[in-house]
Amino acid sequence: MDTNTEPRTGSGHRAPTAARALATEAVHAGRDDLAGLGLHAAPIDLSTTYPSYDTRGEAARIDAFAADGALDDGPPVYARLANPTVARFETALARLEGTESAVAFASGMAALSAVLLVRGAAGLRHVVAVRPLYGCSDHLLTAGLLGSEVTWVDPAGIADAIRPDTGLVMVESPANPTLAELDLDAVAHACGTVPLLADNTFATPVLQRPVESGARLVLHSATKYLGGHGDVLGGVVACDEEFARQLRQVRFATGGVLHPLAGYLLLRGLATLPVRVRAASANAAELARRLAADPRVERVHYPRIGGAMVAFEVRGDPHAVTAGVRLITPAVSLGSVDTLIQHPASISHRVVDPADRRSSGVSDSLLRLSAGLEDVEDLWRDLDQALGPVAATPPAGARSSRRTAAAR
Repeated sequence: MDTNTEPRTGSGHRAPTAARALATEAVHAGRDDLAGLGLHAAPIDLSTTYPSYDTRGEAARIDAFAADGALDDGPPVYARLANPTVARFETALARLEGTESAVAFASGMAALSAVLLVRGAAGLRHVVAVRPLYGCSDHLLTAGLLGSEVTWVDPAGIADAIRPDTGLVMVESPANPTLAELDLDAVAHACGTVPLLADNTFATPVLQRPVESGARLVLHSATKYLGGHGDVLGGVVACDEEFARQLRQVRFATGGVLHPLAGYLLLRGLATLPVRVRAASANAAELARRLAADPRVERVHYPRIGGAMVAFEVRGDPHAVTAGVRLITPAVSLGSVDTLIQHPASISHRVVDPADRRSSGVSDSLLRLSAGLEDVEDLWRDLDQALGPVAATPPAGARSSRRTAAAR
């Protein structure tokens, strides 16, 4: 029996009446109605269209959506407008991030594009951003492909860079790929009334919820930790319902929709998100500790917040390391159950101008590792052999240099 008394959310699923722990939300959010439906697993709705016998009623619903982007609890109309399976994932992610709503897209870049289009439609095309960001996010802003103009600043310069036409401040913390961290409370304060968009892909809601620090928008490449198994592509923005309505209108107009099967896989991935992140983070912390003590490594970057990502700069050839791993997979992306390593200057941040890469800490010797769920001894054995032989005499001052940015 459904004992909830609160009104239904925009996705059509009832929100729980009492606060629940994140681990509980990860398992149950978006699934609260299943028992009442006589189901245990969430269904996959692959329909592209739905019967509409009441065409006058459907016309009124479409007019209402066109006016303000609101979705009611009526039956679906067309898959580009909304899908019940995707809506379950949206409901669950919003619960985990502590926001009113979430809007899912075909990829993280489609999600960011929709945010820029919403602000641009309001005549607010200027963006203030802090490097480093994911390389393609950097490129999208710098190239002005959607008519946006970007001002790159240090965190201390955010307030001074804001103009009357500034529609967005964008940051990523921990940042891709250097894992640099920002004080999100201070950043949000500097934004004033301008919406802060925080890319939370690396941290996930398991480690931080940016809205609690004042961010209005939380971006995820859902391809990464939310999916968690390297088999689904998607993006999502968690936000208030007002902004969500605008995002839904852009999604409908541009067609950057998330496929229902992807929505199902992402909902399933959320159920194990806390367990996966914590287990992978333990591996990452141990690898960071060992790398920091290794004379073949110049510097290790591991965030105070923790997490499953490690970045390190090698003294030798970084390409030899990616070519030398056998258990670890040399590949882009991150957040999978298996460990991945890649060279950002060659791949994920190749589209960023070399001078901008280096000035934001993305050196040519930097490697980015996404720790998975394997046994840490096996991972270290693979890294150890890939790093090559240890020099007989480490360069002078190597140990102090390694420790300055090592795991904390």
